[in-house]
Amino acid sequence: MRALQLVSDRDIRVNDVPEPPAPGEGEVLLAIRVVALNHIDVWGWRGMAFAKRKLPMTVGAEASAVVAAIGPGVSNVRTGDLVAIYGAPTCGRCRPCREGRDNHCEHPKGVHGFHLDGYARDYAVMPARNVVPAPEGVDDVAAALAPVTFGTSEHMLFDNARLEPGETVLVHAGGSGIGAAAIQLARKIGATVITTVGSDDKIAKCRELGADHVINYRKDRFEGEVRKITKKRGVDVVFEHVGKDTWAGSLFSLRRGGRLVTCGSTSGVSAETNLMMLFQQQLRLIGSFGCRMGNMVSVMEKMAKGVVRPVVDSQVEFGDVGKALARMESRQVFGKIVMRVGG
Repeated sequence: MRALQLVSDRDIRVNDVPEPPAPGEGEVLLAIRVVALNHIDVWGWRGMAFAKRKLPMTVGAEASAVVAAIGPGVSNVRTGDLVAIYGAPTCGRCRPCREGRDNHCEHPKGVHGFHLDGYARDYAVMPARNVVPAPEGVDDVAAALAPVTFGTSEHMLFDNARLEPGETVLVHAGGSGIGAAAIQLARKIGATVITTVGSDDKIAKCRELGADHVINYRKDRFEGEVRKITKKRGVDVVFEHVGKDTWAGSLFSLRRGGRLVTCGSTSGVSAETNLMMLFQQQLRLIGSFGCRMGNMVSVMEKMAKGVVRPVVDSQVEFGDVGKALARMESRQVFGKIVMRVGG
């Protein structure tokens, strides 16, 4: 079968690999449908894996699939079901896993597509507990965006930052995949949404998604504009995933007692923090990674009801991921780049 594999830094190739074995106890055989690209794919492509990995490695951290076969003891899915795939093989036995806090697993093995073989291949055998059936009305593109794009955003906004109706949130990089998802999720509960973009052509698109205010950070200092919009009060929540370039301004944009939730660092992993501002303003800084499988269930239900929708920048062919990742690296996208594998 085909697999899209990283063979060295910035070198991804289509290789022939052996087909997986029949699914064992508690496992499913998946026919991969759609892979959605993320910045974690860009990091892996650059060679920024922060743990040991063995090359060549199949890429792709976020995907949908159809269940092709089930192993003994599987009851949560049936052959033919469309499913979204969780991004990491959690143990299912530790206390966080038993409590539904999958991304706090005490025995993680890594992230598919970054440390472990990912989903850009024709077939994969996975634990059945790590797949979530898509409800009626959710297609394979939408299901592919549930594990990272929408799941991460929901986990950040509601599980961690506890965003409430009537509050104001600053969403960075509204044209990114998770930025576009966060705008929709926040607006649908009645929050006021301020977002940043890097070019004027993204302003109208963010407004269409529900953003109340859009700031081109290349033209204006976003923290100053946020202060004007909020009449110097500041925002209740900052949805941060850019990192070094926006960190100081994000802290300055918060009201007293505000919450900053972060899941990424695309502009750099280290940033200075004004500790006096942190304690005097009684700010709360929250790290967030991935999502719970319960978030995947929730966001697909919202998709099925039309509450939120996938925002797709473009679709690429199976062997063109390198070009797509280069576009993502340059931030010349709005929404998600997806790759169809099968179906």
